[in-house]
Amino acid sequence: MADVEVFPLAVSEELRDWKEKKERDRRWFSLGEAANAVEEPDLRDLIRTFNASEFNQATRRATMLSVVAEKSKVGPMFAWFQRLLPKTGGFFELFEAHSAALTGAADAMGRLVQGGPAIHENAREIFEREHDADQIIRDVLKTVRETFLTPFDRSAITALINAMDDSIDEMQAAASAIELYEVQEFGQEMKDMAAIIVDCARLVAEAMPLLRNVGANGSRLHELTERLVRMEGHADEIHSAGLKAAFQAHRSGDAIAFVVQREIFKHLERIVDAFEDVANVIDGIVIDHS
Repeated sequence: MADVEVFPLAVSEELRDWKEKKERDRRWFSLGEAANAVEEPDLRDLIRTFNASEFNQATRRATMLSVVAEKSKVGPMFAWFQRLLPKTGGFFELFEAHSAALTGAADAMGRLVQGGPAIHENAREIFEREHDADQIIRDVLKTVRETFLTPFDRSAITALINAMDDSIDEMQAAASAIELYEVQEFGQEMKDMAAIIVDCARLVAEAMPLLRNVGANGSRLHELTERLVRMEGHADEIHSAGLKAAFQAHRSGDAIAFVVQREIFKHLERIVDAFEDVANVIDGIVIDHS
């Protein structure tokens, strides 16, 4: 497999002599002729989306596109080009499917820390949802390799799905620790962190469909990511308070109980940290494509 990068260029001057003149033939095509001359269906469709008047106008634009270039560190013509890309590869459906698995696992985590006889049932649901998410991330990575045109930069796609997967992986790790150490009771701080995890998962699930049209949904996406970041900060405060309470409760008694609680707190904190990573990736996509 090879990655091919394609860039549109506005030609302002044609030179008689050029470096590879003796090695290559130069020929101008109309848009229709150019589309018919390539074999890749995605590239053929992309060429047909070019409109001469819109392209020329974009090359002269110095306001909005300049801002995009400054923020995203890409050239203005490339930013314009990216907005023309057809939405291929089924990435949005995969993002939404993963967020559904993520939400299901988070809901099970919220129920798990309530204790009671359903602990094992809720842990099992988390394991099943994590298994579903693993299959989805494999599909995403396979599709990234096989798709000629992607709706976002390939690194953004993999960063987004990996951050989402880190969240559900840590949910599985937390559930495994709870089962391993046979934890039956959970302090208020753990319950509060689990509630934040449930809310974070729902915010991510709301954000995924909005990525289908970043330009129209940029403001709402930014609102959602701001909430995710604030919730991560709140979770850090709860995490610190919970660890302190656990230490004070066991400082002169059961050290193993403190170690177990610290282990579970660690996984809960990592879950929320991964959600913040999801927010940061979405913000980057908004900057590059809105």
